[in-house]
Amino acid sequence: MRRLLASVLLSFCVTGQARAVADPLTVEIQAKDAQRFAAVFLAAEGRPSAEQLQRGYLDQAGPGVAVFMPGRIQDAQNLARVVARRGQHYRYAIEHCLPQLPSLTGDLRAIYLAFAGLQPERPLPEIQVIFGAGNSGGTASAETHVQALALEVLCPVGTTPEQFRTTLRGFFAHETVHTWQKDATPAQRRDPMLWAALNEGLCDYLASLVTGQVPMPERGAWARAREAVLWQEFLRDAQTVKAGTDAQGEMNPAASKTWHRWFANAGSAPPDWPSEAGYWVGMRIAQSYVARAADKPAAIRRLIDLDDDLAALLKASAYAP
Repeated sequence: MRRLLASVLLSFCVTGQARAVADPLTVEIQAKDAQRFAAVFLAAEGRPSAEQLQRGYLDQAGPGVAVFMPGRIQDAQNLARVVARRGQHYRYAIEHCLPQLPSLTGDLRAIYLAFAGLQPERPLPEIQVIFGAGNSGGTASAETHVQALALEVLCPVGTTPEQFRTTLRGFFAHETVHTWQKDATPAQRRDPMLWAALNEGLCDYLASLVTGQVPMPERGAWARAREAVLWQEFLRDAQTVKAGTDAQGEMNPAASKTWHRWFANAGSAPPDWPSEAGYWVGMRIAQSYVARAADKPAAIRRLIDLDDDLAALLKASAYAP
């Protein structure tokens, strides 16, 4: 039996005490966890033991690492294994990208000022940069108002300063929207692919508004060239996933395989496909919905809050390439 849809969709809520929300005029990129990991890594000459990581990093972890525990980092033993296997990735991020973080404060503040104008009633999350276990670039917690970004994933070997800046700007914006969203309701889990497309696609759409950059432009160019065919494939696959998902949101093997054509496939996308093509489909639906709305801020609020009638929202968008 496949895991719950809520887990497959990467739930963005964790338990914990709520933190003060960020002020767009004074917000800073918090990197104490990343700096502490770097100190442990360098002191151990790139091969820290599980005990060293536990004592020097995890035991003193801040809220960013808490968001990554236990699902991503898992534990000190797992982290030590990954660091031993991918040490050059961690070293590169420590040497080349960690020192760049202070220079990106202006980008973060500009993005947050744009969000404050777009949705002034929404809280803005604290940004925590950490080192994880190489399996996630970032996530966010709606409950604690924390956005956690994993440097070893966002700064792969060979990343230039401009590439790193573009990546972080996209994550600042995309993950912030996730802190405003709710988990899928039982009604929404009956149409898992449409819910995921709207949930992730809205993040990319709003990110494009506040950064002026379309996320993953290469994916966009690929999708644009085949948009009508891609939409028909999405609709067909959405039916397959719906048929193979039970009332608790668990997918059978056929549904899960189909799901991963569109989502959660970074590094394992279908041949000749970009990763996360479902994000782009959802972004196009969101664009169409807002473009047709007379009250555009209200339309964006509805997309963030996502009521249970996803079919009605899709119909109202008139998206039909």
